Parts: sequence; structure tokens; C-alpha cells
Amino acid sequence: MNGGSSKQTLIYSFVAKGSVVLAEHTAFSGNFSTIAVQCLQKLPSNSTRSTYSCDGHTFNFLVDRGFVFLVVAEEAVGRSVPFVFLERVKEDFMQRYGSSIDEEGQHPLADDADEDDFLFEDRFSIAYNLDREFGPRLKDHMQYCINHPEEISKLSKVKSHLSEVKGIMMDNIEKILDRGEKIELLVGKTENLQSQADSFHRHGRELRRKMWLQNLRFKLMVGGGVAFLILILWLMVCKGFKC
Repeated sequence: MNGGSSKQTLIYSFVAKGSVVLAEHTAFSGNFSTIAVQCLQKLPSNSTRSTYSCDGHTFNFLVDRGFVFLVVAEEAVGRSVPFVFLERVKEDFMQRYGSSIDEEGQHPLADDADEDDFLFEDRFSIAYNLDREFGPRLKDHMQYCINHPEEISKLSKVKSHLSEVKGIMMDNIEKILDRGEKIELLVGKTENLQSQADSFHRHGRELRRKMWLQNLRFKLMVGGGVAFLILILWLMVCKGFKC
């Protein structure tokens, strides 16, 4: 694991709906985003707050109304500060998009289905828009928490959910991913933040495009299978192409 700046204690954050990452931000390079998405797919359904440790870092998840808020932090920052950050992000997100979320069935983000095929393309395009809109907000919240550690620390001590945070079991990340081998977390501070940001968003676009292509390939396979079955039945009934 490559070390970063000692001041930079929050590494990576995203907002997701189901398994689709809607907005994300980091000033680091590494494999933490891949690990975070893998964890996202295996979060316990009976918990609104989860923390997993890996190589001196914690992966902290907050779930609310079907949305998942994540922050990867250095373990030294403690247990409560990441959740203060997540609460700030959640409140901002809900204030901005809450009205759309509350419209029953009118907005893909309001749909509670795990992955509705008919809405997948809508979710895909919305993820692009939200990443452009809310990604910078994640950066702002992260920077504020980093630049005001005393205020955030005091806030974490008076938050009503602090007792809940203390009660969260912190498992090793290999447990949720159910892997036999140890996972090595790579975190490196990039010198050129703009170059890294471009690379990061390009990687995010490639992942989303891959998900979309996989979904399209599945639809084509199912459609092709149905068409082939219809052709066979038609040939059987007509006994050839003359019917």
C-alpha cells in the first residue's frame, strides 16, 4: 500500500442506487473503487450502517431509502468521523433529489426494483448526469471534513447516532467478499490531480459501459433464442418455408 498525505484521511466516496454507482469522487489512484463496488453487491440487507477494514483503511457504508453512501477512510480517523461525513452527504443528496425520489414510479431512481431491465438504460444515463452534478459536491464535503477536523470531531461526539456507530461490528473486508486470499489495498496520491480525475472518470465510464453492454448482450441472447424458437415452430407447422 502506498501512503498519501497525512492530512488526507478521506480517500474515496460514492453514492449508489442498487449496484449502480451514481456519483463518485477521489483524489487518489488505486483499487479501492473496485473493492468498494464488490462490497456494495454483498452488503447485509438487515443493516443500515456497515464498516469493513482493509490494510489500515475502513470502508464505511450508510444505507437510506435504497441509496448507499460510501466513504473509504484511513483507519486512524476513527469510527464516527466517516459517518458524520456520510450523514452530510446523505442530507445534501436528499435535499437536492428528494422530490424526484418521492415521485412514485415517475423517476427511475424512485423504483425499488433491484434491476428493472426496462429502466436500466434510464439509470445508466441518469448516472452520467448525477456524476457530473453531485460528484463535485462529494469533493466539497470531503474537503470540508478534511480542512475542519476539530469541528467534525466535535460534531461526531454530539451526534445522536454515535452510539449506533460504536455498536457497528467492524469485520475484515475478506469476510464480506468471501475470498480465501488476502486483499491488498492500493492507495496512492497522484501528483497531477486533474490527470488523475480524468482517468478516474474515464474508468468509471468504462465500467458503466461494460455493465450496459452486458445487459444488452443478455437481451439480444434472449431475443435471439425466442426468435429461433418461433422459426422452428413455424417450420414444423408449415413443413418448410411454404405455408
